[in-house]
Amino acid sequence: MSTLRRQRNVKIVATLGPASDSYEMIKNLWIAGADVFRLNMSHGTQADIARRHGMIRQLEKEIGRPISILADLQGPKLRCGVFANGPVTLTEGAKFRFDLDPAEGDESRVCLPHPEIFEALEPGATLLVNDGKIRLRVADCAPDYANMIVEVGGDISNRKGVNVPDVVLPLAALSEKDLSDLEFACELGIDWLALSFVQRAADVYEARELADGRAAIMSKIEKPAAVKAFTEILEASDGIMVARGDLGVELPVHEVPPIQKRLTRGCRAVGKPVIVATQMMESMISAPVPTRAEVSDVAAAIYEGADAVMLSAESASGDYPIEAVTTMDNVAISVESDPTYRQIIEAQRVPFRQRVSDAITVAAREVAETTHVKAICCYSHSGTTALLTARERPRVPIIALTPLARTARRLVLSWGVHCVITESVDRFKLAVVGAARAARQYGFAGEDDKIVVTAGIPFGKPGTTNILRVAPCSEQAIYEGGSED
Repeated sequence: MSTLRRQRNVKIVATLGPASDSYEMIKNLWIAGADVFRLNMSHGTQADIARRHGMIRQLEKEIGRPISILADLQGPKLRCGVFANGPVTLTEGAKFRFDLDPAEGDESRVCLPHPEIFEALEPGATLLVNDGKIRLRVADCAPDYANMIVEVGGDISNRKGVNVPDVVLPLAALSEKDLSDLEFACELGIDWLALSFVQRAADVYEARELADGRAAIMSKIEKPAAVKAFTEILEASDGIMVARGDLGVELPVHEVPPIQKRLTRGCRAVGKPVIVATQMMESMISAPVPTRAEVSDVAAAIYEGADAVMLSAESASGDYPIEAVTTMDNVAISVESDPTYRQIIEAQRVPFRQRVSDAITVAAREVAETTHVKAICCYSHSGTTALLTARERPRVPIIALTPLARTARRLVLSWGVHCVITESVDRFKLAVVGAARAARQYGFAGEDDKIVVTAGIPFGKPGTTNILRVAPCSEQAIYEGGSED
């Protein structure tokens, strides 16, 4: 099983939960096609998270392949208070009041125990309740209340979620729970940390400082403020998750698809992985097959060049977790086999040649596409070489070789990257030998084939990709000097 290789470039992220809470199920999800496992810190205890983490690492040892683990922090949750006599129906045009009074609510008011919201509100701002099902507009407000006009009515009940899409809230992205979960997850040894409620780059830098290199930081773009500040947030992050569920609540739904395309292309331009997430195959929570619209949705993200597509409740609490992963895998293979896919991917390629490392990875892709080279092999400690190569979206497979398990696990998330943990080397020829062995072992090339090998000299210094060699896959030919520049 250790020689298994995917027949696609896009990666699949599967969320674990009650439906996938056994070693056997996690193993079957990986066999079906899951490359990355998401641990949702919003659900379950830290003990639950630790147990699932342990099962994933046990599977990693059994199969002999690196597996990536993403811990998704909950973020601050804004909720209204409770009602004295059960749910209240708000009708269009009616008046309603949010305030800081802890008394139980009624038809005219309810507590909103978040003074930060009142500090930021202005007349005309919008509040959304219960995932956007109820929409209210601020008529007037003060530091301790907001009088609202109901624009879209519905039933409001105890502790329903509240969204404030129009303003940047003076709230930290990390709640007390998040701070505890962040430290716990980093000590556990997760690979990626997904940060919720990001509004500004400062939120990302705070999480990065707390993680202190123990995990890569993935910013979830789920608020209008984050879309506006995307360039700065992307610069501060190691990766991006397009969290379309919350975006679709806080923004008109018709704005989400073009935003998804812009964010995906922005990530690709700088060589940082991007996950497209939420409701990708929602109907498979209770059905063994998806809708045609859901298949098209997944395909659209793949055509756009996303590094990964994600399953949430489909694999965490649904009735058909393995079928959901299998279907997503089949969709990916079908899309990437379509000649139109290559046309789209290559038309979107953005020239980015500011450094020697950029030029080397561009050259590697061009050499691979104009000769009979079977794979591009990147030897890297930090993973930078592999990320830059993945940015090019080459037609041949990418093999990332690194002596660091941490680097290999993080790179699992990236488009087209097959990760191999190898021995540390101090000479480029030894890196070439290791690359040839990996290409043969995992079925990317045979003895008579050639590969492209890139690396940074001196080894171990990030961002120094500066050497490229076309090499034979035969070890004997390498040692006999058969490599050519």
